[in-house]
Formats: sequence, C-alpha cells, structure tokens
Amino acid sequence: MLKSDLEYLVGRLLDLLSTPSPTGHTEAAMKLLERELAALGLEWRRTRKGALCWTLPGKTEGKQVCFAAHMDTLGAMVKAIKPSGRLKLERIGGYDWTTLEGEYAQVHRSGGEPLGATVVNVRQSVHVHGGQPETVKRDRDNLELRLDALTSSASDTAALGVRIGDYVSWDSRATFISTGGQEGFVKGRHLDNKAAVAVCLALSKAVLDGKLVLEHTAHFFISNFEEVGHGASSGLPENLDELIVVDMAAIGEGQNSSEHYASLCHMDSSGPYSRDLSLKLRAVAQKQGLELRDDLYPWYSSDGKTAWLSGQDLPIALIGPGVDASHAYERTHTDALEGTFALMLGYLLEAK
Repeated sequence: MLKSDLEYLVGRLLDLLSTPSPTGHTEAAMKLLERELAALGLEWRRTRKGALCWTLPGKTEGKQVCFAAHMDTLGAMVKAIKPSGRLKLERIGGYDWTTLEGEYAQVHRSGGEPLGATVVNVRQSVHVHGGQPETVKRDRDNLELRLDALTSSASDTAALGVRIGDYVSWDSRATFISTGGQEGFVKGRHLDNKAAVAVCLALSKAVLDGKLVLEHTAHFFISNFEEVGHGASSGLPENLDELIVVDMAAIGEGQNSSEHYASLCHMDSSGPYSRDLSLKLRAVAQKQGLELRDDLYPWYSSDGKTAWLSGQDLPIALIGPGVDASHAYERTHTDALEGTFALMLGYLLEAK
C-alpha cells in the first residue's frame, strides 16, 4: 500500500481542526490552507464564493480527475440576546442539539476578537432545579450560550460587541492518541471534513517530494458551503472527466465502514453514485492490496449530489475515511487516513 508522510498528515489535520470554520465563516481555515500550499510551492485559485482549488499536472493523454472535499464545518449563529445576557442560537448544518451540552465555543464578534463561551441548558444545576435537568429537552429553546464575560443583561452583552448574526464555532478539542509510533487515533469535532482536506495536502506533498509522474491530472476542490447543501454547485474546474468526492464515512450500528479503513459509498440519500467509477476505484484498491469497505448512507449527502443538481455532466463517486460519532465528537484512526491516501494516489498512478 502506498504510504503518506503520516507526521505531516496528522500535524496538518490538527492545525485545521484547531482553526474554526463554521459554514459562512471559513476564511481563517482557507488562509491556513493557502499557507500550506505556498510552503509546498503550489499555486491555487479562489472562487468568488470562497472555495479553493489547486492542480497537480499529469500526462497530457490522461484524464482530468477532481477530488472534492470541504472545509466548512457545523456551527451556529446568534439568534437572540436574552434578558439574562446569554445567547439563543440557531444551528448551521444538520446535527442534534443533544451533542452540544457542555461544549466550549467561541462567538466571532464582527467588531472584535472571539469571545469564549459554554453551552448550558436553561436548568443546568441539579442543586437549583432538582431532577428537572434530566427532563429538559435539549433543543434551541432550552440550550443557551453562557459568555465568558461580565454580563447579566442584554445591554451588557450588546456592549461587548455581540450582535445577532455573529457566528459561533465549537471547540474541536482535537487530540492525537498514539497506538504505536506515528499511528493512532485522531479525535475531535470537525473531522468531517478536515480529515479529507489533510489527506489532499499529504497527497500533494507526496507527489511533489517523490517527483511522481501522474497518469492523470489531479484537481483539488475545497468547498466552503457543503454542510448547508450547495458547496460544489459552482466553481469546479472546467473540462473534468470525473469527480471523486472525499468525505467522511459514517460508522455505527448497521454500517460496514470502520475507523481503520477507507470506505466506498455506493448510495446515499440522493441515490446511487456512478457504478463504473466506483468499480474503477475498487479495482485500484485490489491492486494496492488495500481493504476498501463498501457502504450505503441513507441519511447522508455530499458535494457529489450538489454537483449533479447544478448540472455537472460527470461520473461521481464518494470515498473517505471511517469516522465514528459523525456530527458530534468524532474519531478516526490513521489507518483510515492512510487507506484514503493510498486509494487516491493509486488511482492517479493507474493508466486507464
């Protein structure tokens, strides 16, 4: 199996996870990606919508293959300032409110530095409310943001520069736990889909460091509105032959995906992906001696759906590393990152 510079891959992933980028507020993470590309000696372009693209040239007779991943993550926005000075939130992206209680957050004030905060429910203390905290429904009405600031009224909070419409990001709490050498678990919020972005960086570094001759030109498209359903609706490179979406593979009861393997998704909530392209990826995996997990995700969508709905006339497939507890506090293993890397690079080196 083809191997990445694992120290580089994990290091860049932790950097990305530690940089807030809720949908609509991704510029800091995109600038980090630009700095990494510049360090590799690569040029890039930005779309007017804010997505980022770069290219590794292949043989002139090869295909034009695009790998699409996304930088934007789940987050929230300030819906209202309560009389207590605490904040009512509205979600950005699709997740369960129950995954937020106790989470650290940052309020990205338009006129100042981010302000720390914590998600609490409105009847948090058992010493005050007895057994009520057990029965409180965790939703937008019963979870609120407690600011790390001197405030006890709406006017106090407004004086801090907090406004309705300010973005709120969740602390990733990104951590690497070694299971032997450079291998191990990466856990934190937002592995969906910064894990794939880090794999794209590691692949680019491997091609440049090894002076590899690619059979196919590889384009990388990093979208910034995937979590709300229109990431790859515009801005993809022109004259593509294939689009391979690289996103997280959801694992859990009833799923075949694993934290230790790359997965190949054959169908999600939008219907089947390209059978022919999926079979090509499977053939490459077999040639690499790579175990590739087949799976379906009935409550899942990706930039592939968005690309098709926007009129892209392309075969599209979906791959990615297995991620546990998706859209909550997630975890994957470097095995799955390596497997995804090997599948992508193997595909670019395969003359077909």
